[in-house]
Amino acid sequence: MMRLPMCADFYPHGEVTQKFGILREAPPVPGICERAVFIVDKLGKIAFAKTYPLDHLPNLEEVIETLRRLRA
Repeated sequence: MMRLPMCADFYPHGEVTQKFGILREAPPVPGICERAVFIVDKLGKIAFAKTYPLDHLPNLEEVIETLRRLRA
């Protein structure tokens, strides 16, 4: 079993999404963030980052494989 801490950052508070460059400020849906996955390693470095179209789910196999590699 993997435990995954997650970050939620809702508009207008959006500080995290702004810093990661994924806050949508233009139409068609301003004020929400892009669909994205960031994995931060134990040293605080981004080990994986990918944005996806809003109408697509993240590739979970790709994400899980990255987590497994980091765990090893």
